[in-house]
Formats: sequence, structure tokens, C-alpha cells
Amino acid sequence: MTISVSQRVEQILSLLETNYPNSTGSLINFSSPFQLLTAAILSAQSTDKQVNAVTPKLFERFPNPILLSHATIEEIESLISSVGLYKNKAKFLKNMASHLTEKYNSNVPTTIKELIKLPGVGRKTANVLLNDWFGIHEGIAVDTHVKRISYRLELTENSNPNKIEEDLKLIIPEGKWGKITHLLIDHGRKICRAQEPLCNECFLSTICPRIGVIKDLKK
Repeated sequence: MTISVSQRVEQILSLLETNYPNSTGSLINFSSPFQLLTAAILSAQSTDKQVNAVTPKLFERFPNPILLSHATIEEIESLISSVGLYKNKAKFLKNMASHLTEKYNSNVPTTIKELIKLPGVGRKTANVLLNDWFGIHEGIAVDTHVKRISYRLELTENSNPNKIEEDLKLIIPEGKWGKITHLLIDHGRKICRAQEPLCNECFLSTICPRIGVIKDLKK
């Protein structure tokens, strides 16, 4: 019997939540929305492990926007040099901190519209902050894992992250918009890998059409 899209999504969510009951964000060193925003900016094209290694010293030195806005680019670079694209990110962080202090009285905005005006902040970063810190569900953060798995599960036909986000928002219950990102990231790291996905070990195998998976599967 053919099931509806909503029924299939409900099954997917239920299985993901059952198999990853403690799913949460992998960025761990932050104590304010500003610090989570900073960590999220650093995580672009870098691993969360790399970011978690540099943020303790970074936040010890520059715990708030005012202090970071007064730092030199060289000071910031020295603290984040092990993170990918650190030179560009150092500029983003200083400019972001200056923007917050000058236009928002050092307070982090709570809408995507305002957040994406900040240097280094796109929709993914904005959604991470809103969902994980504020519990505000304006959208869904789409990273490489979410993009890949959503396509393989036939939840989207798009490759553009913004379009994928819109597709997912239509079928994922709003209360799960923050959670789905972490669930799919966990699944992508453990099972649905970019190379050699472990389909034969996957608890979603009976309802996954495996779109785009054309290589021999690892047993």
C-alpha cells in the first residue's frame, strides 16, 4: 500500500528519534548567543571538532562583542589558525562583532532577516542560532549532511540549500525544525555517508528510495 508523504515523513522522524535519542548540536563551547553565533561562523567548511578546539581560548580572550570588535585581525587569526579559511573568518568575526556593538547594542538579533545582515552569517548559521539557542523556528539549517540525506530520501529534488530548506519546511512539523538538522547530521556521520553509505545497516532502508546512491553498497 502506498503511503502519503506526511506518513513517510512521520516514519522517518520516528525512526531517527528512536535511533538517535540524544541528538543535539556538536558545538559545545559557548555560554551566550554571541558565542554560539561565533562558533557557527567558524564551523563553515570546518569540522565541529576543529571549532571546539579553538573556541575555549577565543572566548576566554574575547567573551563578548565589544572585546572582539577591538581585537586586531592578527590576534583573532592567531587563535583560530587551525580552522579552515581562518583568515577570512577572522575578518568576518571582527566585522560581525563591530556590527553588533554599533547597531544592536551588543545584542544578537532574533530574526533571520536581521541575522543575515551580519558579516559571515548565512541562513544556515542563522537557523542554527535561532533553533539551538532561542528555540525560535523560522527555518531549518541545511548543511552538507542535511542536503545529501534529504535528496537520497526523496524529501527534495533540489540541490540549492535555500530551496531544500523550503521543501523541508513544507513537510517537517515546525516543532521539529531544529531537531531534524541534528538527526540528519548524526545519521550522515554514522550511516548515510557521502562515500560508501551503509545502506545494509540502515534502519531507514525499507522506506528510503536511495536517490543518487549508485555505487556498490558496503556490507
